[in-house]
Amino acid sequence: MNVIQATQRAARLAAIAVALVAFGPAAYSQQPSAASLASAKELVVATDATALFKPLIAGVIEQAKLVFLQQNPGLAKELNDIAAKLRSDLAPRFSELSDELAKLYATNFTEPEIKTILAFYKSAVGKKLLDQQPKVAEASMKFAQDWANKLSDEVINKMRDELKKRGHSL
Repeated sequence: MNVIQATQRAARLAAIAVALVAFGPAAYSQQPSAASLASAKELVVATDATALFKPLIAGVIEQAKLVFLQQNPGLAKELNDIAAKLRSDLAPRFSELSDELAKLYATNFTEPEIKTILAFYKSAVGKKLLDQQPKVAEASMKFAQDWANKLSDEVINKMRDELKKRGHSL
């Protein structure tokens, strides 16, 4: 996954997180039903909501490996072997992330709401949204970056002009 795709996924997850937070802490006090959790798990799969988290296990392992490599670069071969084993051993733990995300959906949305959302994402337009969203996010991020660069130039020029008016030479 490249940086742009990761950022796009992050943007989508951030939007979801904002929606979840909007329902407030009161929703967390309720335990979701098994049916609601099952629907929420289906929603997580349908939206590929855990895609952003896929590199987490390997990333944590690599960071830990670097700690030891900094202390003793001669451990590279052993650490590579250990890291490969840990990636394999810890892979099943990824389901913890998926399960927690499903629980968040199930505690913040009713089962009928989840089913409505799921029906949308399974519809042609919902599938198109999931397919096109990374392209739209990439284009919007590029636009926002270009816009911010132009705005920065404008602000710098205005500040420079103001400082000159106030007697500062730049």
